[in-house]
Amino acid sequence: MNNLRAEWFIALQRLVPQHGLSRLGSTLAEATTPWLKNAFIKQFIRTYNVNLNEAASSSLDDYPSFNDFFTRALKEGLRPIDSDKSSIVCPADGTISQLGLIREGNIFQAKGKSFSVANLLGANDADSQRFINGNFITIYLSPSDYHRVHMPVEGTLAYSRYIPGKLFSVNDTAAQHIDGLFAKNERLVCMFDTPVGRCAVILVGAMMVAGIESVWQGHYQPGVVQTDQFESDQVSLKTGEEMGRFKFGSTVILMFEQGATTWDYCYQTGTTTRMGEALAKNS
Repeated sequence: MNNLRAEWFIALQRLVPQHGLSRLGSTLAEATTPWLKNAFIKQFIRTYNVNLNEAASSSLDDYPSFNDFFTRALKEGLRPIDSDKSSIVCPADGTISQLGLIREGNIFQAKGKSFSVANLLGANDADSQRFINGNFITIYLSPSDYHRVHMPVEGTLAYSRYIPGKLFSVNDTAAQHIDGLFAKNERLVCMFDTPVGRCAVILVGAMMVAGIESVWQGHYQPGVVQTDQFESDQVSLKTGEEMGRFKFGSTVILMFEQGATTWDYCYQTGTTTRMGEALAKNS
């Protein structure tokens, strides 16, 4: 996208009623009228070249609404979880936007742009200090991708924090032109205690995302700040186990403490990922 088109694209997103459009999209996506939801699904499959052969069911009649189709399960065994106990696995299908070191508490977004760990987590606390020189990876989920998010490593949930915010697009154009994009958008921060220390899994919302869900909470109410603390025996998830999902394309950010892991050399900006494959080994 050239600079002029990109500037218009960003300007339009600033002007439109982001939450109003997303609420309208959510209403349509939850519609259960058969002809309406089937027409919506068929057009979506054509537009985004969705590979329905990977879905647990290829029959549109098995999906009560568009959202049920969008968050569809995959065929069993299609995304095997790396069996090495020392592996950090990919949490989602998508494309790597950025990865690397968190430098003095700042996460690289795009050329000339970054955002702070504290702003992303929604608090300048002990956890934001834990990641100040750690490692991060940002994975973009396009509309055609599988939209369930899975655990990169086994862990127990310490707390989750839903943070209302903007709903800018999270594609490359937006990342290159909007300062602190991922720390401005609506997001769900999930903090886990793992064998390699704290691990943060952040689900970032975007334009037309009809909702973010977790397996322990369900749907989060847009516009309402929500922080929940958990005891160590309440929510424990294994590597590769589902922990949440998006009701439209968006982004997942992983953060690990300093020295916990180093990303495999084969992963670079633009690399396509598949849920369950090894991203790194525990240090």
